Amino acid sequence: MTDLVIRPLVAGEEDLFDSLPDPGLVGRAAFGETYRDGNYRPEWTWVALRDGVVVARAAWWAGPDDPAPLALDWFDFSDADAAAELLRTAPFKTEYSISLPNGWRSDAAIHAQGQARIDAAIASGMRVLVERYRYRWTPDCGLPDRPGRLEFRPVPDDAVIHDVLRRIAEGSLDAHTRRVADEQGVDAAAQEDLDILRWLPSPRDWWRLAYTADGELAGITVPARNYNDPIVGFIGVLPEHRGHGYAYDLLSEATHLLVAEGADRIVAATDQPNKPMAATFARAGYPIERERIDLI
Repeated sequence: MTDLVIRPLVAGEEDLFDSLPDPGLVGRAAFGETYRDGNYRPEWTWVALRDGVVVARAAWWAGPDDPAPLALDWFDFSDADAAAELLRTAPFKTEYSISLPNGWRSDAAIHAQGQARIDAAIASGMRVLVERYRYRWTPDCGLPDRPGRLEFRPVPDDAVIHDVLRRIAEGSLDAHTRRVADEQGVDAAAQEDLDILRWLPSPRDWWRLAYTADGELAGITVPARNYNDPIVGFIGVLPEHRGHGYAYDLLSEATHLLVAEGADRIVAATDQPNKPMAATFARAGYPIERERIDLI
């Protein structure tokens, strides 16, 4: 067999990346996205070639000011062994998130394409962390009602936010938070969440703490924007106030605040095993746009 060549792209080689046939059933292509739309950097885009033909490709992504990749965004291939070798060879060890149509396992062709990518990533040394739902709210969905049970206040102090996030991390159903908390402790989990929220290119003064009628702190809601969409950046209820359905109040407030800022769409996500939060999104009129599997 011809030796495999694995290397990053150089500027101007976008056609080489696009030369690999892709049925567009899973991944970003399944949702009308293209490599050229993603502002990917050539040095973070790698290909595996045999006889000059691309048999596997991967593109890592980060924000415009980030010095290193944050996520493996694009990964497909015609040769699964080459694909696994590409991931082992490239010097980036980030999370891989694969986008999948809702109910993807019920369609044989889509299931095969999705499972092949998951299997290749696992063969490279990764493992599945969690399966997620991604939601996309539009005005046609209708604004959720505001129950009026909580008072929302901005808070400028990151130390206060860190303490709230630390308390929310206790007993969290979020797989990413649990992983960091289990490996490094709840302070580290809270700091990671805070770092992500501060990384977002949206105003810090959109963040809100929520208080009960008795003045007790109940949780936090963070309407935000990433580099593509308005988003629900974070919703969390303090452990002592769980069981009252406050997550709905927090989600409703984030939705109203984003719409007031001109949002014509809102993207959000939650882990599939987090059934209370999935039910909250359904109640608030957020339809599932796609599924996602995160591997680490």
